Amino acid sequence: VFLFSLILSVVFSTSASAYVKIDGIYYNLNSEDKTAEVTSGEEKYSGEVVIPSSITVKGKEYTVSHIWAFAFDGCSGLTSITIPNSVTRIGNMAFQGCSGLKSITIPNCVTYVGYRAFYKCSGLTSVTIPNSVTSIDTSVFEGCRGLTSVTIPNSVTSIGARAFSGCSGLTSVTIPNSVTSIGSRVFISCSG
Repeated sequence: VFLFSLILSVVFSTSASAYVKIDGIYYNLNSEDKTAEVTSGEEKYSGEVVIPSSITVKGKEYTVSHIWAFAFDGCSGLTSITIPNSVTRIGNMAFQGCSGLKSITIPNCVTYVGYRAFYKCSGLTSVTIPNSVTSIDTSVFEGCRGLTSVTIPNSVTSIGARAFSGCSGLTSVTIPNSVTSIGSRVFISCSG
């Protein structure tokens, strides 16, 4: 009886979500809280991608609240991304290997940027980290050879291990007094 109830609860909990493609962007929809998460799909993203703050599916509006883990993973043809203020989380490895991405502005509503979110984005030259972010996770910018300078806002209290390792183009970093914890090998192989 317990196992049957568990199976039913899993079936009903997953029925609250759906998967759609709108204007070239793939989303997971959550009908319970009316949110949408940008995810990966059958085709890799390329060129300029503009994520809207909301989408409408079958007459219902969904707020775009997350960029899911691996959403843009390996999209080397991605050159530009516009993230709306509705997004609060950027998942683990979300932009990993997006070597064509030159710059990114993370909106002020984002509170979490996941592990290796921009790992090996070798073309990335500039990034703006908003005051809403309180920690820089492990390996977030590891291998971003083109990154030349980083300003970390006063909201950040911790920087994870290897966060900027392999950023050989990095010549300037400003770390605020708010940072109380810095992980190991944060700037290893930062030859610049």
